[in-house]
Amino acid sequence: MLLFGIKRSLSFVGLLSLSAAATLIMLRPAAVQAQTPPPPSEPAPDNADLRPLSQDGTVLSVQGGQRLMQEAGTAASAQNYDLAVQKLQDARQVFNQLSNFYQDLGASFAGIDLRIADAQRQQAIATAQLRDEATYQLALVHRAQNKPELSVPLLIQIVRSQNPTRDLGKKAYQQLYELGFVDAPYPRDQDAPAPR
Repeated sequence: MLLFGIKRSLSFVGLLSLSAAATLIMLRPAAVQAQTPPPPSEPAPDNADLRPLSQDGTVLSVQGGQRLMQEAGTAASAQNYDLAVQKLQDARQVFNQLSNFYQDLGASFAGIDLRIADAQRQQAIATAQLRDEATYQLALVHRAQNKPELSVPLLIQIVRSQNPTRDLGKKAYQQLYELGFVDAPYPRDQDAPAPR
């Protein structure tokens, strides 16, 4: 009977051992697969590729819009005003889209994550500033082409967007004054009487 009890204990231990061994064998391939590096034919992921819009080659980025403005400046310096107009219009569109996208994202995160909402709002403000700078340059190119009818609406957009108290708003208003669209200079001279 003792022999039967020992045999039964051994078979129970054997079953447990067999069960544990089977489990280890089943789990081992998954662990080995997880540690296996990718085959040489597959390129390793490059973290720089994970943020393609932050690269210089794309148009839908701040860098892309700035590149368009530089190209416009080069074209305007060479008096190729038509090309400068096209590049500045493209830059305005890029900056306006970016500003709207950042503003929409910021609104989406309002009340959820203040840090992200604020970061997107700051991005929207920065790209709106760049849009207004591109708009101002475009108005100057139209002025150089002797097309004030195209400059005036752009300059008014800048004054409305920037406010006449900010530097770019003052410059835009000054252009409107020089074109004869407005009669009163701003800021007015200290010696000039205040309007009543």
